[in-house]
Amino acid sequence: MTRVLVIDDEPSILRALRINLTARNYEVTTASDGASGLAAVARDRPDVLILDMGLPDMDGTEVIHGVRGWSSTPIIVLSVWGAENQKVAALDAGADDYVTKPFGMDELLARLRAAVRRATPAPDEPVVTTPDFTVDLAAKRVTRRGNGAGEGADIRLTPTEWQLLEVLVRNAGRLVTQRQLLREVWGPQYESESNYLRVYIAQLRRKLEPEPPRPRYLLTEPGMGYRFAGLPGNRMARCGQ
Repeated sequence: MTRVLVIDDEPSILRALRINLTARNYEVTTASDGASGLAAVARDRPDVLILDMGLPDMDGTEVIHGVRGWSSTPIIVLSVWGAENQKVAALDAGADDYVTKPFGMDELLARLRAAVRRATPAPDEPVVTTPDFTVDLAAKRVTRRGNGAGEGADIRLTPTEWQLLEVLVRNAGRLVTQRQLLREVWGPQYESESNYLRVYIAQLRRKLEPEPPRPRYLLTEPGMGYRFAGLPGNRMARCGQ
């Protein structure tokens, strides 16, 4: 189910969008100002953001800059008719599309579907294989390998554990700083919360490492960050190869 976050200070628009999008099987959350909207982006990780440019606490472009500092989530802005400068500023700030108020629901839905299609991961996302587990980035799935019982079974990860593992795997062999991990997984306001990383890395090691106290794959670089080890047995391939 596609997750949509709507940030708008007009209750009638929030209500109309929630009803129409929910009826079409979108999962909808809402926020009525920029600050709560930015917090919702970091917390809920929507697939698409619908953003009104005229918010009570900040300009819509500030919200766009805040999101674009760490996320590529598609953003569709809502702007009043004739506000050409506002549209240009929004697109320059990183918005993907805009709809002019008053807008037709069919037009907004069409632009929403187009934004989702453009953001859908390519089918040839890499599959990373180690002697102990396989990470399928396209399917967002981790499965166990080896000769023992449970081979081929899914390893259940929480959404946060998956996001953390995904960042490390996409940077396999390279140091990923604590700050980068916190920004990409939890959002820019959490860049100093290094205790989050210690807790979640420990959880991942318990689920993935053959010997969690002596990790082979999820390595700590003291004082700097973490690294997904590019061991000789690891392999990254494209799906279907």
